[in-house]
This record gives sequence, C-alpha cells and structure tokens, in this order.
Amino acid sequence: MTHSIPHAFPIGIDPADIDFMGHVNNASYLKWVQDAVVSHWQKLAPAEAVASHLWVALKHEITYRKPTFLGDDVIATVLLEKVQGARAFYETVIRRGEEVLAEVKSSWCCLDAETLKPARLARDIVEQFFQRGDGPLPATGLLERR
Repeated sequence: MTHSIPHAFPIGIDPADIDFMGHVNNASYLKWVQDAVVSHWQKLAPAEAVASHLWVALKHEITYRKPTFLGDDVIATVLLEKVQGARAFYETVIRRGEEVLAEVKSSWCCLDAETLKPARLARDIVEQFFQRGDGPLPATGLLERR
C-alpha cells in the first residue's frame, strides 16, 4: 500500500483575513491552500523540477466545518492523492489543534515554466511524494493513466 507523504504548513492569520462577521473570510482559505500546496511541491520535489515547473489551480472544493479567528494556531496538512497526466489531485485539511476547520479537495495543472504548456511529471519526481510502508515506493503503480 502506498501513502502520500503529508506536509504540515503553518498558517499565519492576518487582520486582513477577518471579515465583517469577525472570522476568517472564505477567500483566505483559497490563498492558504495555494500557499500550502506550493510549499509541499517546493519541499519534496527536486530543485531542478521546482525550477522547471509551475502549478496552476484548476478546481477547489471547500467544506467549511468551523470558523477560524484571528489569533488561532492553524495548520494545513497537504496530501497528494494522485497524479494523472499533467494533473495532480490534492487533499488539504485545515486544523486548529484537533479541530477540523475546513477540508479542501483541489486539482492542479503542472506547467512547463518556459512554455507555460501542460507538462507531465517524470515518475521519479512523483515518487518523491509517496512512500510504501516503511520503504521507498517501487516504480510501478504510482501514476494513474487514462
């Protein structure tokens, strides 16, 4: 069984994130997810892959569970679910301690940094984001193809 390597991303809540109701505005969650996913990519991908690829969001589906407030200690945990062609599918869970504040399913398109055209990632790059049990992931069964 393969497992995505989780990435914990601390979120700083800015006074500008707070809306008229006194809690974090919904639009701020989108920025947090983008920052968290890009941080995940930058942390686990090889430097040359980071330099030669860009990511653009295609879709976000956010389920809000509880409000977030200024001063809250918030962490976004990012998991790469799968890579399919030039697309990557992520799950991001935003928490305050053990409380789930929001769950986000998102899809992203990988672009070649020079041409700005969709680009498939090499298998060895994708493998950096997954592990099998307590050892490295073998080269088969990682990518879903259509």
